[in-house]
Order: sequence, then C-alpha cells, then structure tokens
Amino acid sequence: MTTILESIVERKREEIASRQAQCPAIELEARLADSPAPRGFVDAIREARGVALIAEIKKASPSAGLIREDFDPVELAGTYQQAGATCLSCLTDEPFFQGRLEHLESVRKHVDRPVLRKDFLLDRYQLLEARVAGADAVLLIAECLGACELRELYFSADELGLDVLLEIYEPENLDRALDLDPALLGINNRNLKTFETDLGHTLRVGAGVPESTMLVAESGIRSRADVEYLAGGGVSAILVGETLMRSESVLEKTTELVGVPRR
Repeated sequence: MTTILESIVERKREEIASRQAQCPAIELEARLADSPAPRGFVDAIREARGVALIAEIKKASPSAGLIREDFDPVELAGTYQQAGATCLSCLTDEPFFQGRLEHLESVRKHVDRPVLRKDFLLDRYQLLEARVAGADAVLLIAECLGACELRELYFSADELGLDVLLEIYEPENLDRALDLDPALLGINNRNLKTFETDLGHTLRVGAGVPESTMLVAESGIRSRADVEYLAGGGVSAILVGETLMRSESVLEKTTELVGVPRR
C-alpha cells in the first residue's frame, strides 16, 4: 500500500519535471546574482535567548485538510515577527499543502526574519528555486532521500548560501544525518507514514545528538508546557505550524510559545 509520503514524493517528481520544462535550471542560475543576500537562519537560532520559535505559514495539510481559511501569508509573517518568532517557515508545496513559492517571495520582502522553504526537496533545481525566491534556508527530509542524494543536496545548499534544517523521523536515519555534522537537526514528532504525533519522539531519538548540533523539535507542539518539556530535553528550537494557524489569536498563541529558557 502506498503511504502518504510516497504519494507526495511521486507527485513532487512530476512537478519538478514540469517546472524545469517551463523554466530551465540555466535560467535560474542566471538569476542568482540578483537574489537577496541570505540572512543567517542558523545564526538566528544560535543567538536566540531562549528556545527559538520557527513559526510556520501553512494553509493546509494531508492529515488535517484546510487549517486556516482566512490565509494571508504576509499578514501572518508580520504577526509572527511582532510576537517574537526567531525564524519563519513557509510551505511551498501546492497539491498537498496549498502553498506556493510566491508566498515565500512575498513574505521575504515584508519581514526581516530568516525564512525557510519547507517542501519536499528532491533535486538541486528546487534549491535554485528557493535561492532565487529569497529563501534563507531549506528543509531536507532524510526519509525522502537516499544517502547520496541527501549528501549532494546538503552540500549543494551550502554552495548556494542556503542554511539547512536536516529532518529525520526514523531513528535509523540518525547516523547518516549526523555524518553530515549538521548545525540543525530537526526531529519530526509526526510519523510521515501515518501522520500520528508523539511529542516524546524528539527526546528519545535526539538523546545521542552531540552538543555541536542544535536540536529542533517539529510537530505536535501545542502549549508553553510542551516547549518547557522539550527544553528540558535539550531542544534548542521548535517548529510550529498547525497550532498557530488554528489559533483565534495568532499573536497571543505565538507570544505564548516564545521566551522559554534553554536548559
């Protein structure tokens, strides 16, 4: 039986081929010189006084469907910045998350926080897209990539000036992730096959992560108590989307999640 992740990856490969046909990589390469200078995503998290919040702009998801109907990426980004989020994450996958690369471009122009392109990145072409759109960082998901693919994309991102949030879910992917000596390691609490969440997953899998790598907890974070729990396990940053998107007051909920001291 095909999993949700496998379906997304299959569709993504078709999408990449289509986008390359419309705008070849050589055209994106030519536009790199005019792209805005990257803002340090990793540095912002490293310099945060407490547990850094990566606040996500996400309209929908395969597991939850439509999350926020009154969806204005620029307005949300401004609210996140006002509330003290350290960095932003912008979903750019359209078929499954109702995102667009244009959302990231617009957000990048209106806030001074570093912005992550969150998508299922499988090809260097998508790194070029991200850089040209103004992304400061990209997400690489180990479960979507073979060992060679992951290494190649990781170092290609670095060559383009993009920071990387390297994400894993399965514990067996930890060693190959740490072989890259990443500055940021995200551990997804959401099973990418079943989409169920377990907040403790980050602490169990991340127990062996060296101090040189900052640990980022992703998914399932709903309250300040959750952030405090994760901070107690050595988490440096959290990535939160659905909780913020579903809030009646995005400003109040974002404010609730920032400022938790690191342990």
